[in-house]
Amino acid sequence: MHDIQQQAIDRAASDTAEDRSLALAIADILTDTPAADTLVLDISAVSSFADFFVICSGENERQVRGIAGAVRDRISETGLLPRRTEGEAESGWILIDYSHVIVHVFEASQRAFYQLESLWDQAPTILSIQ
Repeated sequence: MHDIQQQAIDRAASDTAEDRSLALAIADILTDTPAADTLVLDISAVSSFADFFVICSGENERQVRGIAGAVRDRISETGLLPRRTEGEAESGWILIDYSHVIVHVFEASQRAFYQLESLWDQAPTILSIQ
């Protein structure tokens, strides 16, 4: 029985490492876009639905659309497709759900309004790109 438990622990650790790698890869993709104030938060200890948030801002609707599109396009090149995408650039917030990694692309004013960083302030910041 101990071997089965250890295998489950090892698999979970491997999955978490893969999710972290995905979150950091997404942050890297964002550096090639007009995204600003990118954060990668490790929410695994305070969330039951995801392990990482990637949060960034665009200055306007066109940038928000372009940033989200760049993430979806570049990640899909690896064969990984989002479980779902919610929101529209017109609303100022697009959410891209990669299961354990959730990407939030905000228009700057919407990001200031919703203040996700404050809501998840117990989550460690893994990466911050100004």
